[in-house]
Amino acid sequence: MIRGLLVLLGCQLVGELLAALLGLHVPGPVLGMVLLLGLLTWRRPGPASGVVRVSEGLLRHLQLLFVPAGAGVFSSLTLIGASAVPLVAGLVLSWGAALLTAAGVALLLLRWRPAKEGA
Repeated sequence: MIRGLLVLLGCQLVGELLAALLGLHVPGPVLGMVLLLGLLTWRRPGPASGVVRVSEGLLRHLQLLFVPAGAGVFSSLTLIGASAVPLVAGLVLSWGAALLTAAGVALLLLRWRPAKEGA
């Protein structure tokens, strides 16, 4: 299990190093996840492997990883309150854009779907 945790942390570290050394505008953990995906695709670990067991344990307690972010939001409530109008406008506009995009993709897929015979 320790080996699985070391693999996860090692992938994140290599991702951080790649992002810093190459000056990429991609977060290091994202590069680490891509590296982990390649590693898992190449090695194909079984369900009893350390990486899978550690990952399942982290996912089982994923809600705990959001506690620091929630505490950060509460500590910045005055700043958030002062910028409430732009924040709400951004949220509503991004929600609307996502909704319209999803509807457009759904319509395209419905038109692209072959018609059933006899209908």
